[in-house]
Amino acid sequence: MQFSQRNNNAFTNLRRFIRQSRENVEHCELCSALVSHEHQHLIEPANRKLVCACDACVILFSNQEGRYKRVPRSIRYLKNFQLTDAQWECLLIPINMAFFFYSSPVGKTVALYPSPAGPTESSLSLESWEEILETNPILKKMEADTESLLVNRVGKERRQKEAEYYIVPIDKCYELTGLIRAHWRGLAGGTEVWEQIDRFFAGLKERATFL
Repeated sequence: MQFSQRNNNAFTNLRRFIRQSRENVEHCELCSALVSHEHQHLIEPANRKLVCACDACVILFSNQEGRYKRVPRSIRYLKNFQLTDAQWECLLIPINMAFFFYSSPVGKTVALYPSPAGPTESSLSLESWEEILETNPILKKMEADTESLLVNRVGKERRQKEAEYYIVPIDKCYELTGLIRAHWRGLAGGTEVWEQIDRFFAGLKERATFL
């Protein structure tokens, strides 16, 4: 699979999340003001670049037409989400974890999955995706570019727990991918990375609104 400019920007997002986890002081990338660890983000849909921003810049720049969109902060756990094993297989995702969002620049839903090398874009069967949309109409309410369906079927694959489905801010998807890239060891990942993944999803569920 060939990497595009968007893939390069995705790697930039990952490096930012990894770097920030090691630093105590963080700054707004637009005005250099200090921001808290739990700060907000803007996204440039044209290249999928995330920008750390203070509250003032979020309001100022997200109101400018065209360049940036404000990344929301709400997390929703979809307890009644409907997805069969056959539908998942038709999506052509090679692992049991992925995120899906509508990209306004390309005019379609894209699918990416986390890997030790970073986020990888997968070919998406549009027919299968449309079927899932019809079964789960809540997905049609996701904000383009800024919200994503995050799917975790790893526990189901291992027969440890049920699959999990969330609508999350897009920055959470890149945070998860950065976490995997930072902690993956060897061929299977190692114990630490799976503990980190479990903590990440536990944190999501703790903050989520159940729908």
